[in-house]
Amino acid sequence: MTQVYTVQIHNRQKATHHVIQVPDDRYVLHSAESQGVELPFACRNGACTTCAVRVLSGKIDQPEAMGLSPKLRDAGYALLCVSYACSDLAVETQDEDEVYELQFGRHFGKGKVRQGLPLDEE
Repeated sequence: MTQVYTVQIHNRQKATHHVIQVPDDRYVLHSAESQGVELPFACRNGACTTCAVRVLSGKIDQPEAMGLSPKLRDAGYALLCVSYACSDLAVETQDEDEVYELQFGRHFGKGKVRQGLPLDEE
């Protein structure tokens, strides 16, 4: 039997709040859209961070969220395009650049790329 959960969404970019009903077998983003709520998204397959949210309360399952590191998942981030509600939820949208920096900043924040010999010749 399908369980339906109440999901509260604070869209920080648009300063709006929405309350939607989400069956446990449907992605949160898809449910939001079918209820007339517009949220940021891009790839729809869990590979980018456009639809990233911070989970403020509740439980979410996102087995296909390959765009988020385990560390960010553990810190409460989720991708709504591939997330299932497992309880009533409260989430807030995040700035895509902010999430990208949290995930990849340690790799790309080290200055300019060095030009020169290939690694195996240095």
